Amino acid sequence: MMRVKIKTAIALGLLNLGRVLFYRLGVKLGFNSVKKITAKIEPGVFFNGRDSIRSPLIPNSQWLNQQCYFGWLIKASSEIPNWHQNVLTGVSVKAPMDPWWKISDFESELGDIKGVWEASRFDWVLGFSQQVALGDKSHLDTLNQWLNDWVIHNPPYFGVNWKCGQEAAIRVMHLAIAVIILDQTTKTSRTLLSFIKAHLARISPTISYAVAQNNNHGTSEAAALYIGGSWLLANGDKDGAKWFKQGQKWLKNRAICLIEDDGSFSQYSVTYHRVMLDTYSMVEVWRNSLSLKPLDEVVYTKLQLATHWLFNMTQFETGDAPNLGANDGARLLPLTGTDYRDFRPSVQLASVLFFKKSAYAQQGDWDFPLYWLNIVKPKLCIEESISLDMPKGGYAILRNQYAFVLLNYPKFRFRPSQCDALHLDFWLQGENILRDSGTYSYNAGQKYIDYYAGSQSHNTVQFDNHQQMPRLSRFLLGDWLKTRFKKDLRSYDSKVEFSVAYKDKFKCQHQRSIVLTNQSLVVADKVKGFNNKAILRWRLKPGDWLLKGQEFTEGNHIVSISSDVKMRIELVKGHESRYYYKENIIPVIEIEINQPGTITTEYVFKK
Repeated sequence: MMRVKIKTAIALGLLNLGRVLFYRLGVKLGFNSVKKITAKIEPGVFFNGRDSIRSPLIPNSQWLNQQCYFGWLIKASSEIPNWHQNVLTGVSVKAPMDPWWKISDFESELGDIKGVWEASRFDWVLGFSQQVALGDKSHLDTLNQWLNDWVIHNPPYFGVNWKCGQEAAIRVMHLAIAVIILDQTTKTSRTLLSFIKAHLARISPTISYAVAQNNNHGTSEAAALYIGGSWLLANGDKDGAKWFKQGQKWLKNRAICLIEDDGSFSQYSVTYHRVMLDTYSMVEVWRNSLSLKPLDEVVYTKLQLATHWLFNMTQFETGDAPNLGANDGARLLPLTGTDYRDFRPSVQLASVLFFKKSAYAQQGDWDFPLYWLNIVKPKLCIEESISLDMPKGGYAILRNQYAFVLLNYPKFRFRPSQCDALHLDFWLQGENILRDSGTYSYNAGQKYIDYYAGSQSHNTVQFDNHQQMPRLSRFLLGDWLKTRFKKDLRSYDSKVEFSVAYKDKFKCQHQRSIVLTNQSLVVADKVKGFNNKAILRWRLKPGDWLLKGQEFTEGNHIVSISSDVKMRIELVKGHESRYYYKENIIPVIEIEINQPGTITTEYVFKK
């Protein structure tokens, strides 16, 4: 195991490990300046009314007379939230006024800390500011009351809501979008400016730790420094210059480092990809609002690639996308009342900002962010999605006019979060037929981490009950897999084909070959090198699926299973989590063989 840890440490990057070590020692021993900062935010008027009423637009009403968390959890209350209570468990923080660095991320009694943080991300600020912009003065009072209450119960830098730099960054970004909606970017109240300044002072000393994670933390915190620093400057506070410059530096660095040349993002996750893309979209919206100098051209090139990646993953019919990778329930720019799993508003906004073209020519809810942010929708559109291989991130997309197939294969320059090598997602006319699992929670118990991140929660093969990669800690896997064989994606005669294989540290081998036509999807899984058994799982959409011989059907579609060796075939229950902390039961096909062989699955669909 020591060999695995050393190998993984090298893969993570010695510079990043040094950054983490220096941060932790700095906080523990007291030489990091973050432990020395002080600030005071006096309650007062955060927002004033808008001078002119916006023309009729549709706001996000998810926080209207209720509270909405993670895109699905509704609390029937219009009262000010308890900023220190976990909305997932109902448990409150024991010591809400402790310095943030004394508070654990994973206190077992409190439960998932994200349940505490969620209300303090300020999604409601956006919804309330939209209501104010439409002339509802009552929501101006509510907006100021809630913000003042937050300040009273969360003085800098005490309590759980100051613990994470990214959480502070998200508050800054949401408040920035609110002042754009209310036309107060250069006439911001002193109270709000002091609030922003206190947040930047918290974020800046620890951004090296965020950068070391090689994920959304670095992009979010860089964005907050860029936005907040220029915000202060625009309102006459020269202290903003250092933060603006720092944010500008890391926005460029993170885009170059974390976005691959095929548009893939470092976290191998659709929802985290949206977090990153929405972050840069907010930066660009803010930059335009203050007429700041454009970012470097290389940044825009990377963002075009990242936009195209999410465009390719998103199903136009529903706006949904594969539940690929970790899913923490984040939706950073909820300016529409669309579902959490509707990615079209983010795709449309990014496409217009970075391509100067629309992703979707049709009118729809996905256009609302453009209207709220005073952006004109272009008539030109980006090219339609096609079948393609994205070798930097390890994704192959096979597509025709009816169906969409995603196959992810191991190509890890950054740390993987799930054992999902050769997972296959299948969609038919916007409906997810063969599905991925999601995450459920980061702190609901080890059994949930093992299940949702394990091979058994993906449409792939599991060998001898072991995982594709060993778990070293809560967020770290070792022995990162590598692709051993790949046959180039081919499109011809109404067919699309792709084949790829890997071998794990136990010398177990899995080769998956795919053929997609206008009538069917055929998948051949060739396995060998295992000791006792190989289990292939197909995670089906919910429905009344029945096993008839070697075929499964729910009335409309048929899944046929065959093998060149003896097999066990069974329909069992599994779980999925398409929204954070929400779990559903789904039917799962299990096929087990006990010797090397090939399992062939054919999905015949009706158009």
